[in-house]
Order: sequence, then structure tokens, then C-alpha cells
Amino acid sequence: MTESIVGGLQDQATVEQRVESGAAPDWVAAHWHSFRERLVGDHDGAPFPCFFGAESVANGDPLYTAVPSMTSRDALLDLGRTLLEYLDTYEDHSDRASLVAFFRPPERDRTEREYHEGLWHILQFLHVHDPEPWPADIPTDPDDPYWEFSFGGEPMFPTCRAPFYDQRLSRHCPVGLEVTFQPRALFESLDVTGDTEWGQQARDIIQDRLEEYDGVCPHADLGDWGIEGDREWRQYMLSSDDAQAPDRCPIKVTREHPKATDLCTEETASNADPSSPGAAR
Repeated sequence: MTESIVGGLQDQATVEQRVESGAAPDWVAAHWHSFRERLVGDHDGAPFPCFFGAESVANGDPLYTAVPSMTSRDALLDLGRTLLEYLDTYEDHSDRASLVAFFRPPERDRTEREYHEGLWHILQFLHVHDPEPWPADIPTDPDDPYWEFSFGGEPMFPTCRAPFYDQRLSRHCPVGLEVTFQPRALFESLDVTGDTEWGQQARDIIQDRLEEYDGVCPHADLGDWGIEGDREWRQYMLSSDDAQAPDRCPIKVTREHPKATDLCTEETASNADPSSPGAAR
């Protein structure tokens, strides 16, 4: 773990202590309060729909980082480093240790379209600077039902909360963008993937709780990985206004590696293809 929440990796107890002591920036404190109250609180008596997430926060399982910009190269490189540190350590911390990333709110209000663009800029940046090859068993085409975002050699499910959700409170964050990164290995260790009986039961429970919590039907884009017709990428940031959401996945994924060497180890960088974009940086 690093010393800082901003640009570093911290456990929940440290984040809470620094927020309570006033040592954390105001925007980090606002994110923490919003996140904790949403997951462990209720809405008109209805608990947060994802009981796995609610229980993990109640137990102090997640790890956290704060990112000072959605666009700054240095901030996103730090996010990449933090993600790599998280992937190396989360299993020793807890079997429910997702990584929650709080992004500093923009100086002006952003539209839904801008938040979608911001998320995919972040994921594209991480892909371009990924020090590990795209996993051999994960397709590169986001229109494949078995596609999912991967980084550091690990398939993962990044799910977002953002300010533009005025109805789906389960996805609403009044502060700014918030992304929770959950490796597929985490779901598999809990036996809650969509191809298990318990995983399907859990999804049915969450769907019922979603309708009660949000007061609207579960989003049409919610689905399961590997099911024909369902697409992972649409679930990362659910649309509120279809006209502002992308109709095709904005990320371009290739198996070309490395594309950039900023996050590579010296050994990986020395083996980089000189013709790869960024290899000589």
C-alpha cells in the first residue's frame, strides 16, 4: 500500500480514518460518504440491490484509490500502476476485495454523453498502456458475448456510478465518476458467475432488489457474460438517455503488444517491438 489515497492504493479503514481526520481532500471525502451511504444504507427501506457489494463494504473488504483527473496522462498512468498493485495484492486482502476508484469531479457539470466518453477514454488509455498482453482466451471484439475488459492479464468487470442517473439511484453518485473494478476471478472464487446455480439465484435476487430500490424496471442491457445477445460493455455504464449513450463499443482492442511501455517492467520494455507505437518512448 502507498502513503496516499490520491494516486495510491488504500484499504477501507485507512480511507475512513483519513476522511474522518480531515486528512483526505474534500472531494475524496464527498465520494467516500456517498459511496458508503449508498451501499450500506437503504432507500425508502429498500437495501442496496447488490448484497455482495453491500456486505463487502460493511465488512471493510474493498480497496480504494482516488484519481485527480479523468483525462490527465499522469493521473491515468498512476491509475494503471494502482490497478497492477491491486491485482498483485487483493487476494491476500480479502476474497471480496474489489477496487473502488473515485475520480475528482470536473469543474463544470458534464452531460451523460461526456461521462460515457470519459469512461471509454480511461479504459482505452489503460488498454494502450497495459504491460501485459490481452488474455488469449478473451476475444478482442466487444460484440462477442465472451468479451470483457482486461488489464494486467486479468479479465474484469468495471461498473460505474455517475451524477447523471436521476432515476436509477443504484448507479447514482452526486460527486462525479466512480468506477469499481472487479476481476472475473473474484466472481469465480465466490461461485457467483452466471453459469452456476447459485450465480443465477443471486442474479434473480439482485434483479428483484433493483426494481424495489430504483423504482423502475431493471435496465434492458443487464445480462450475463457469455450469453448470446448480452454484451458486457453496455453494462459498465448503463444508459439513462439512449441518445447520449454509444450505440457501438468505443474501445479499440488489439493483441499488438506492447503498445506503450510506460507501465512495463525493464524486462518487458527491453523486449518491446521497436515498431510498436510508444515502444521507443
